[in-house]
Amino acid sequence: MSLNKQQQRLQAYKARNNQINKEGLSLIICQKLIQHPSYQRASTVMIYLHCHSEVRTQAFVKTLLKTDKRLVIPYCTQDELGNNKLGLWHLENLNELVSGTWDILEPPKTKWGDLSKQLHPQQLDLVIVPGVAFSPQGARLGHGAGYYDRLLNQVRRDCLLIGIAYESQLFEKIQMDSYDVYMDFILTEKQLYSRL
Repeated sequence: MSLNKQQQRLQAYKARNNQINKEGLSLIICQKLIQHPSYQRASTVMIYLHCHSEVRTQAFVKTLLKTDKRLVIPYCTQDELGNNKLGLWHLENLNELVSGTWDILEPPKTKWGDLSKQLHPQQLDLVIVPGVAFSPQGARLGHGAGYYDRLLNQVRRDCLLIGIAYESQLFEKIQMDSYDVYMDFILTEKQLYSRL
């Protein structure tokens, strides 16, 4: 019997929450990420700052800040019509951020819209994408609010998308809707899965 999205989401949350050694596995995943050719080629890299039981990214972000890459972090906001959207912030120092939506680090609301810090999705070369679950074929299951799907439908065709996850978050098949976006790669502590 195949599971619907909500059933898969609940099963994946449980697997992710119960994952042991999250810090160690996250370190392995982020080290593999640094070695990936798409990361090495990219000038502008977007990566999320983790919350709850996601793959830990904060140490990786600190490493990225010491490189010559332009680092972009997303934050949850809304467009002029009130739809969920991700703002894109050019991060130069973690001190720029405060605890925001769902306790995720983000720029202070008073700085949202600062043209010197905002980027457009078309400027991204590589996006590191979180998820609740993934399939080896690049399907992604998010939290259901549509933030990432809206953003990923706006990036350039040559912008590469890498979903990072624990191996325990992989499902053989994930139901995808027409607006859902496939990843080019899924990277876990055990393996790199390529859709290309």
